[in-house]
Amino acid sequence: MFSWTALFAPLALMLPPAGTADDATNPAQLGPKKPIAEASASDQQWTAFEAWRPQGYPMQVRIERRVVIRVSPARPSNAAVLADLPRRFPDRFAERKMGKCFPMRSVAAVQTGGASRLILFLRDRRMISAQLEKACRARDFYSGFYVEPSDDGNLCINRDKLQSRTGAKCELSRIRQMVPVRN
Repeated sequence: MFSWTALFAPLALMLPPAGTADDATNPAQLGPKKPIAEASASDQQWTAFEAWRPQGYPMQVRIERRVVIRVSPARPSNAAVLADLPRRFPDRFAERKMGKCFPMRSVAAVQTGGASRLILFLRDRRMISAQLEKACRARDFYSGFYVEPSDDGNLCINRDKLQSRTGAKCELSRIRQMVPVRN
């Protein structure tokens, strides 16, 4: 059944109310508002709230700079990556102590390497085993991670947090360099 009310209700909402001469509905008086000093006596009761009314737009601009580095997972099927690897890849690796920090810009890729361990591939063909803190799982970092660079540009244990793409944030508890074991 057809309803005339449903047809004319949007039109009625667009029309001004009848019999009012308010500034907001009278098109002849549109323009700048009267200053507070020229306000009528009926408007004087509302001048107490003028102090809380914003006066135009603020003349401040705040610019924040945030840089986040994304490390992608290693893609073993990529032919370009395989061309750079040695022809005979070692079967076993040994972990050697290294410092507490290494340059963040040198990280090229990441791969999970156990329950709470990540293998970081560096641009100079070194490999680093990074142990995550106890509450973190390496499985969360299968698709890479994000890290905010520090002032010195290094990634250090017990200082910098890695954020997985799923939202987990973890610190590194230990880093070791992986060296191939010769038979």
